[in-house]
Amino acid sequence: MSRSPMIARTVPALHRTLDRLRARKATVALVPTMGALHDGHVSLVRLARRRASRVVVSIFVNPTQFAPTEDFGSYPRTWKSDAARLAAEGVDLIWNPDAGTMYPDGFATRIVPEGAATANLEDRFRPHFFGGVATVVGKLFTQVRPNLAIFGEKDFQQLRVVTQMARDLDLGVKVVGSPTVRERDGLAMSSRNVYLSPEERLKAPVLYRALKESARRLRAGDDVAATMAGGVEMIVAAGFVLDYFEVRHAGTLAPVGARGDGPMRILVAARLGNTRLIDNIAV
Repeated sequence: MSRSPMIARTVPALHRTLDRLRARKATVALVPTMGALHDGHVSLVRLARRRASRVVVSIFVNPTQFAPTEDFGSYPRTWKSDAARLAAEGVDLIWNPDAGTMYPDGFATRIVPEGAATANLEDRFRPHFFGGVATVVGKLFTQVRPNLAIFGEKDFQQLRVVTQMARDLDLGVKVVGSPTVRERDGLAMSSRNVYLSPEERLKAPVLYRALKESARRLRAGDDVAATMAGGVEMIVAAGFVLDYFEVRHAGTLAPVGARGDGPMRILVAARLGNTRLIDNIAV
């Protein structure tokens, strides 16, 4: 029978529980989530378990990273099944604050990241997003004070932003990226995949196939512009409405024009019906 994690919903309760968990100089790993957990999240928890003696998972659907036109109200919330999955994985503590705890009356301080947050990728289409992410993650880091924090590589620009923030602000947290977990047909696992209709779900793996084919061509030395144009054609032909399909420097997310411009990452965001999917692949 799995052991139930401790659950904290206020900052004082969180700190009291963390003080107990840190007995005997235990190391603490944090896995920040918005709930609606799937196997990709479980892979983050398992990596955290390998890297630290105590694992904390936060579940908080952060309103500040959603625009008024986005899906905050309908974002899937599955507390009971989430808690059961985390219990099965031996998580020590679930940090589950509400919006009033994270953003109490009078809250007036926000983190405004630059660098990778202004790479003209996600920020071009969701200009509010990384300010909301940086602020909530900054709060989570100061609340939990973890030794390390685990983030999935599927949200690659977010991973770069959070890594830079932790370093720039001397937060004392090592940010660790974990490889994207995929369905058998290649679709990156995401809480938003439940929005896909059966017909859309059949088309969705084209996104990953375009990434793989484009990465293969770039590794083979094909022309960058022609390769990326071919990937765009595949995606649009499958019925996606494309936001971006770009190859960038894997460290800085700066544009690259030739194979020798440094380590490369292809990043994509596209809509299929009402569902927006993102993905990326190393070259």
